[in-house]
Amino acid sequence: MNTANQWIERAKKLDCAAISDALDRSGVVGQCYKIAACDPKFRMVGHAYTVLYRLANPDEEGNVGEYIDDVPPGNVIVIDNQGRDEMTTWGNILTEMAHQRNIAGTVIDGINRDVSLCRELNYPIYSSGYWMRTGKGRIQLVGLQVPVKIGGVDVHPGDLVCGDPDGVVVVPQALQEQVLTFAEEIVARENQVRKSIREGMRMDEARKLQKYHHLQSQNYDKK
Repeated sequence: MNTANQWIERAKKLDCAAISDALDRSGVVGQCYKIAACDPKFRMVGHAYTVLYRLANPDEEGNVGEYIDDVPPGNVIVIDNQGRDEMTTWGNILTEMAHQRNIAGTVIDGINRDVSLCRELNYPIYSSGYWMRTGKGRIQLVGLQVPVKIGGVDVHPGDLVCGDPDGVVVVPQALQEQVLTFAEEIVARENQVRKSIREGMRMDEARKLQKYHHLQSQNYDKK
């Protein structure tokens, strides 16, 4: 039986494009739309620790969260700020703490600030953008380890979250074996296409031999 670490080690050997194709073959929408790395060098794999915000009421001071000390090392912090781009949910204190605690990375449906420190520490942050305006007094923490949505993708605590220069994909916890196995097969077949081309085969023939145009199809096994 695979442990959490074994899932992570398998996922680390794959890029998000292969996992995306495997999600398509599984009939799962797991590609977080327009969520991008603050630095193209960032890579990230871990299981989701979810955080949910809403707008603060006028009579509330607002609370951007004191949860960081309880996040298990190796997890990815997944923050749902409902795509708000006029206020941040993350800055340099959280970056420093997360890096110190060996958190695998942070994904935000919204924006962050203090980009220079995450780049300096090589702490992966993926978001819809960055700007300096604080969320303090503007948003309220309303849930930890609850279902959230990131770039149109439903994320539950414990789902596998992967990031690379192409963006972020989320694999439902119950489908890790299937999706990672599909992704590994896709990589192997694409590598075989490359090998055949290098050896002189026509690209169309090499692709046909490996069922290239159907690798992401839910009907792949019937082709």
